[in-house]
Amino acid sequence: MRISETSVKRPVTVLMLVFIVIILGFVSFTRIPLDLMPEMELPYAIVSTSYNGAGPQEIETLITQPIEQAVSTAQNVKNISSITSEGSSLVILEFNYGVDMDQVALDLREKIDLIKNYFPDGVSNPMVLKINMNSTPVLTLSISSPTMSLSELQTLAEDTIQPRLERAEGVASVSVTGGTEDIIEIRTKSEKLAGYGISLAYLQGILASENVNLPGGTVKKGTQELTVKTTGEFTSVAEIEQLLIPLPTGVNVQLKDLADIELKADQQTTIAKADGNPGVNISIQKRSDANTVKVAEAAYAEIDKIQNELEGVKITVVTDNAAYIKSSLYSVAEHGVIGALLAVLVLYIFLRNIRSTLIIASSIPISIIATFCLLYFTGITLNLMTLGGLMLGIGRLVDDSVVVLENIYRFRQNGYSRVEAAVKGSSEVIIAVMASTLTTVAVFLPIVFVQGLTSTLFRQFALTIAFSLGASLVVSMTVVPMLASKLLKVERKKNPDGSVISGETGKLGEAGELGAVEDEESKGLFRTPAFLTKAHDQFDKGYEALLQGYKKLLKWALSHRKRVFVITTMIFVVSVASIAAVGTEFFPTTDEGMVSISVTLPDGAKVDDTVEIMRTIETKIADIPEIDTIFLDAGSAGTMSLTGAQGNVGTFTVKLLPLAERKRGVVEISDEIRNRIMDVPGAKTSVTVAQSVMSAGDPISITIKGEELDQLKQIGDDFVKEIKKIPGTREVKSSYEDGIPEVEISVDRQAASQYGLSAGTIATAVKASISGVTATQFKYNGTKIDVKIKGDETFNRNLQALEQIPISTSLGYTVTLGQVADISVSRGPVSISRDNQVRTLTISGQISGRDVGSVSGDIQAALAGYRLPDNYTYEMGGQQQEMVDAFSDLYLALGLAVILVYMVMASQFESLVYPFVIMFSIPLGFAGAFLGLFITGKPLSIMSIIGIIMLAGIVVSNAIVLVDYINTRRKTYNEDVHEAIINAGPIRLRPIIMTTLTTVLAMLPLSLGIGEGSEYQAPMAIVVITGLLFSTLVTLVLIPVMYSFMDDLSNKFKRKFRKDKKTNIPFNL
Repeated sequence: MRISETSVKRPVTVLMLVFIVIILGFVSFTRIPLDLMPEMELPYAIVSTSYNGAGPQEIETLITQPIEQAVSTAQNVKNISSITSEGSSLVILEFNYGVDMDQVALDLREKIDLIKNYFPDGVSNPMVLKINMNSTPVLTLSISSPTMSLSELQTLAEDTIQPRLERAEGVASVSVTGGTEDIIEIRTKSEKLAGYGISLAYLQGILASENVNLPGGTVKKGTQELTVKTTGEFTSVAEIEQLLIPLPTGVNVQLKDLADIELKADQQTTIAKADGNPGVNISIQKRSDANTVKVAEAAYAEIDKIQNELEGVKITVVTDNAAYIKSSLYSVAEHGVIGALLAVLVLYIFLRNIRSTLIIASSIPISIIATFCLLYFTGITLNLMTLGGLMLGIGRLVDDSVVVLENIYRFRQNGYSRVEAAVKGSSEVIIAVMASTLTTVAVFLPIVFVQGLTSTLFRQFALTIAFSLGASLVVSMTVVPMLASKLLKVERKKNPDGSVISGETGKLGEAGELGAVEDEESKGLFRTPAFLTKAHDQFDKGYEALLQGYKKLLKWALSHRKRVFVITTMIFVVSVASIAAVGTEFFPTTDEGMVSISVTLPDGAKVDDTVEIMRTIETKIADIPEIDTIFLDAGSAGTMSLTGAQGNVGTFTVKLLPLAERKRGVVEISDEIRNRIMDVPGAKTSVTVAQSVMSAGDPISITIKGEELDQLKQIGDDFVKEIKKIPGTREVKSSYEDGIPEVEISVDRQAASQYGLSAGTIATAVKASISGVTATQFKYNGTKIDVKIKGDETFNRNLQALEQIPISTSLGYTVTLGQVADISVSRGPVSISRDNQVRTLTISGQISGRDVGSVSGDIQAALAGYRLPDNYTYEMGGQQQEMVDAFSDLYLALGLAVILVYMVMASQFESLVYPFVIMFSIPLGFAGAFLGLFITGKPLSIMSIIGIIMLAGIVVSNAIVLVDYINTRRKTYNEDVHEAIINAGPIRLRPIIMTTLTTVLAMLPLSLGIGEGSEYQAPMAIVVITGLLFSTLVTLVLIPVMYSFMDDLSNKFKRKFRKDKKTNIPFNL
């Protein structure tokens, strides 16, 4: 091709272009953001509404159902679900991937604005929120001190540490939880208030009106204009105690005579501990466009400064996503470098020539550096998917250059000058090389038809491989011919009389050994050491034996084509049968060194009760040797939760030692933790392995639909019993929970109206008497703290005491709660779930020791005989459903990829038959991939299917090169089919073995799955390695046989059609 000829004639230009790519590549590499996974916008929106004091069933009717109906008309809505609990309504909407979530949020707000005015008084303004992956903290810190109280730590964290961390580059927000704040608590004496005829609301009003600083305008003093300010703020607790309270009798009493006043720490709603030490939790979130690693580095720099300035305060890093990102990317890159070195070693073993090896090996760094440029300019981050794609493709980067240089060598060996050999040799095979590369790239085009999380993750993976292979193709067409024209030295073939064969008259027969050297090659910089020369000689003898054996096998196969078909079919069937023993999973489990333990007590439990249970759990697991840090967070609903603090829930974040410092993996350790805590009384526990790739929930998830809660509960209980019997299931539970008994106060509106009272006034009075209300704020140590007023424990003792809560009327006297409200005890569900406007109940659970697919199959079999009542249904969900959807899309992509491969080859050969011959290598590759999964014990996952798709484009490369050269010999040297096959097979054996081994060995380190992050690439590497090896071994025999058979068949058709002269064959068959 002209591009190769131009490159050979203008070497300096090519060299300058290479330098430009290298410079741009290094600059791009330093600026590409590092992240664990590709940036993704999850197509979920949440409408969150609160209605304090209302129960789940009331909120479902008044709020949840109207919102569901309003938002159901939004465009691109895929699913609507909701969770209604006491005081809270969450409506979760799932949209199709690819929609503009900003526009979606705007549309949802408009629809909700149309109905929110119909909500009852006291309902909050509904919030429309998008699920943001960046809300996961980059760093989580624990602040503790043996000399400071929790309130002091809270103040230190909020006033000193938080502002400084928020100023760090790339930080979006810093949140502080787990501490407590100082308050001034005014606990009134009920008997005194009743005796004086005053209420809590009266005292609350006086406190608010007495604690003020108000501007009063300006006055003139001579020529000056002075500001007027009235100061009345409290300056001490004593001043509050001595505050005079006017009584209805006209007498004043001090506040301390009516209440006990105390400066104290407020009751904790969340509790955080690191290794048993109480502390304050700090979470750091990054901006959406920020580099996770750089944000962590900036935060660490500021943390070090803060730690040095604060004596007696310990800052502990609990979680660090950036550390796992760095170690994962480093591990994958390290495996890639090792693979590249192995590939270069294979080249040198075959080439026996440092110059030839360096010419081909140059394609690896140049292609990778060029890929960095393309990643930067397309805005793609360097993450596990992109780096994994780059590392998986390293072995394939040299394939084009091997084929090109091998052909240049043949021309050079047969007497052509360096320039002529470089131009003619590269031009002869460049079409085959382009077709080989295009088939590998084309298999990723159908990824655009894949939807959901899989598409988001693998689009960048596919682009990275396409970029790198495209760059390697350009290098093979330009840099390799140019370098060969300058550096390649060969041993010329000679005529029987000893004269060198001329390129003008010599026939390009069997190739010599690419890399054989002239005498001067053994001198100077490229001298081959003596021990390597002996090793080369031994290798040559072994390869010569292999070559002769292959010639004999090829001749035998062409003479026994039926036997070859039968043997190949049997091997194929046995290999494919192994897939029955291979399980399925969504994504491989990665070892990120973190285990999460969720603890749930009965609804209504206090945070202190939760902490006590968690202390018991912590004691049970503390002596596990692989555990580094145990972080306890009680009362918090979690970073991603919208339900706020819940005293009955808690979470352990268990940080393990680095992978290199422990003998067991995270799954084994999590199993031991699960076994140790499964019998803890009074709480439900769930142990999960922390994963960075979000999926659709638990491994086991079954949704039961129907209207009656009691019936749903009965079905759910039956399902739980059946599922628990299935091996490998753990922590199976129903989402239905009976609520704890609760006191319900129903306002008698007619009685209340007689006293001028509203439901809101009554509710406020009840809250003030029992839990207290904030009356005003007090400046303490430079910080404003709440002044809370509440009743004493008189009204908490029983229902009769509750009836005696005094309520002030607008007429100036008090009535009791029992006079204006009915008090009863009720029990209802903790929460009500709905899916597409139908009530649901969810069965969830974990899996241990088995794969998701096989357990789900057993569950479906166990539930198949269960007779559901009319209008009740159930469906599998969670990871199983997401896996099924993703597999379906990927199988479609695989089918389209195979069709595209055929089309590319048909265009190259301008034939329908030759591509059909080559396509036989694809099913053989798939058979090898399934056999590889079976041997290694890996289940079929998203990653392995992507590897199979990738394999479809790789396995045909060797067959393309072989068939193309058979055609070349038939056309150029007028050889018959049998002769062309016998001559082409041995000539192409060396480059086929070289390209196969370079690809296989380059992927070998990744296939071992050793090191952080490599678990994602291991299944892909395994299927490519085993599929390519299996396909290559069979292809070397089957493809020549199929070529011979199809050629005979084609000739029969041609002879038949030639008898009918009116028939025209439109294609070259």
